[in-house]
Amino acid sequence: MSDSVSALRRPKMQRWLRATALALVALLLAALILDRLFPLPLPAPDTGSTVVLARDGTPLRAFADSDGVWRYPTTTAKVSPLYRQALLAYEDRWFYRHPGVNPYALLRGALQGALHGHVVSGGSTLTMQVARIIEPIPHSFGGKLRQIFRALQLEAHLDKTQILDLYLDNAPFGSTIEGVEAASWAYLGKSASRLSRAEAALLAVLPQAPSRLRPDRHPEAARAARDKVLRRLRDEGVWTSEQVSDAAIEPVVARSLRVPLAAALLAERLHRQQPRARRIVTTIDANLQRAAEDHVAGYLARLPPRSSVAVLAVDNATLEARIYIGTGEFADPERAGHVDMVRAPRSPGSTLKPFLYGLALDDGLVTSESLLVDAPQDFGGYHPGNFDEAFSGPVSVSEALQRSLNVPAVDMLDRVGPNRFVARLASGGVELQLPDGARPNLSIILGGTATRLENLVGGYSAFANAGIAGAPRYTPDQPARPRRLLSPGAAWIIRDILASNPADVEGAPMEGTIDRHATVAWKTGTSYGYRDAWAIGVTDRWTVGVWIGRPDGTPSPGQYGAVTALPLLFQLTDMLPARGGVHAPRPASVRAVDICWPLGEPAERTAAPLCRQRRSAWTLDGAQPPTFAERDPGAWMSGRIGLRLDARGRRLSAGCHAPHEHRTSLARWPALATPWLAAADREASTLPPLAPGCAADSLAVATPIRIIGLRDGATLRQAPNGSGPLRLAVRALGGPGDVQWLLDGRLQGSTRGDGSITLGLREPGQHALTALAGDGAWESVRFTVLGSPDRGPEARGLRPRANR
Repeated sequence: MSDSVSALRRPKMQRWLRATALALVALLLAALILDRLFPLPLPAPDTGSTVVLARDGTPLRAFADSDGVWRYPTTTAKVSPLYRQALLAYEDRWFYRHPGVNPYALLRGALQGALHGHVVSGGSTLTMQVARIIEPIPHSFGGKLRQIFRALQLEAHLDKTQILDLYLDNAPFGSTIEGVEAASWAYLGKSASRLSRAEAALLAVLPQAPSRLRPDRHPEAARAARDKVLRRLRDEGVWTSEQVSDAAIEPVVARSLRVPLAAALLAERLHRQQPRARRIVTTIDANLQRAAEDHVAGYLARLPPRSSVAVLAVDNATLEARIYIGTGEFADPERAGHVDMVRAPRSPGSTLKPFLYGLALDDGLVTSESLLVDAPQDFGGYHPGNFDEAFSGPVSVSEALQRSLNVPAVDMLDRVGPNRFVARLASGGVELQLPDGARPNLSIILGGTATRLENLVGGYSAFANAGIAGAPRYTPDQPARPRRLLSPGAAWIIRDILASNPADVEGAPMEGTIDRHATVAWKTGTSYGYRDAWAIGVTDRWTVGVWIGRPDGTPSPGQYGAVTALPLLFQLTDMLPARGGVHAPRPASVRAVDICWPLGEPAERTAAPLCRQRRSAWTLDGAQPPTFAERDPGAWMSGRIGLRLDARGRRLSAGCHAPHEHRTSLARWPALATPWLAAADREASTLPPLAPGCAADSLAVATPIRIIGLRDGATLRQAPNGSGPLRLAVRALGGPGDVQWLLDGRLQGSTRGDGSITLGLREPGQHALTALAGDGAWESVRFTVLGSPDRGPEARGLRPRANR
């Protein structure tokens, strides 16, 4: 009997199993068809808002999506574990166990709604909330079924971590803020990776009613909701009573929403380069950036209207930029705040001079103390002058660089070659821009070209990196591009010269500057017409560049590197941490050697009578070059001159002989340096007179000149009731070509032949007037002015001294 019953039941069981299997297959097919017909509307990974971050993850600037929504992408692994605990315990403690839908939660929500007449618990899982986030679903019975379908789809296509990541990035937090990372920065001013328990609980509950619970508008409601979460976590044993009690004490800070806006133009630059990236990490140090922007904001108040500021600071070890300020005030139309002056081509003024002298050292042309001449010179029709129109005569390479003298720099570039100099800079990463069709010429060393602040900063980093320059890096994955710019020895010597630079501002040293900034090797520059003021500084760890000017290129009279940009540079270098840099030891190729002026030869090989001035110089690779020869050797012969003298000390020319003649040597200064020499030095280098009967030689071809219209030692007085400066007309006789006129070392103009020049004498006191011919001939007279009214520094024509 039992066998027959079993036989009857077996077909029924088989039919039921087949029916069940068919139903499951049908459901599966239906699910697959529905999944194909209604695919998941997942947000594309490379669309939406973008956040640009500092190197520690601090947001610098966010770019909203097309809907104006702000999101800062994050992941489950990056948010605080405390937040994950609070979120899952409060919203969905079965998240990792259910298939996207929790039947018990749905049934509980329906029963509570029926009993209370309103929604008490929605019964939605986190997966279902994600389904509603990624697709607008109406709050209706049909909408609930659709939400369940989407939740099942999510579970089928994604793992739990991916679903949670979607929630963390897209959950609503009020206003246009979406995602826990954006909310944490907006409301709490910190990353979601560093939340306290109280903060984690607050952000866990905020998406339930983002408008009603916004802590910046409703702090009390936000606190009540937060405390409810804390009690839930305590009751479920997630956190202890002590932990919850401590968290409940913490106030809800009513912090107004603030969109981050640091390094704004760098962020914009990187966003344009990577428009589809949602998260861009930079090398910027958030704390240093904020501090530098504060300094710049305060400094702007002392600048002329429409001025802007650009600052770039890189870590020498990596060339990673830690500070990037492209404008003084972002988006200010008056200051053209949208223009990034870190990469805008501008005239570099005198900031290229250190590279020139470094190249001359590498070429063996000079030592650090080689004799140069700062005097009016003609370079093929080009007549450069100094910033303050004064000249100093004989100067060393170090003095010429520290004081940013123009004539010695042009002289040096003429010997190095403009084409070679530009090519050498380009190979080292310092690109110069010339006008269309123009070729490199001597004016480039005085700013007759254009380059970018980032190029200069990258180039100056060579002075801290043994001559290796490189482009600044703005993201960690940006490749380093090191380039040899100078030899280690030349870079070390130039940095030593610049580090010994006395900070001279408006003619007076800044108090404490030399002591406080002895470790900063710095150079300033000013472009033609006061359009650009520069200051670049190098320390063991940092290279910092400052540009100040008007982005539209209009002049700012009176604003130049030493007075405008240098003080801000020192503020920034004082602010930067000093530790971590390693001061490079003096390379073996650099040696200290005493040399003698005017010959430039080593003191140990120079006879005492020929060593008029002894200088301690840095030499490179053993090179000890003599002082440059005259440009026109037919006009004047400088350097070591061998002479034959008769018994009375008179010069014998070729073919002229005398009894008891003997040989001697004379150390002769460059012709154009002679007016600035002390009387003893002039006397020691003066040629002995020719012996009677000897034919004239080529050693004294310079034609003597005389100043007419003013005698030596004269005293001048303003006429009674006279107004304005005392006027004096003078001329030079004997000069065959152009004659340059200098009053107290300042160029006043030039004359040709016996032409006259009228001088305006404003300042009382003693003065020196010098007439200087191109062949080295000169005359100088001293005189005194009485009775001229003192009209202040501007009326007297006084100007700040160079280093510009």
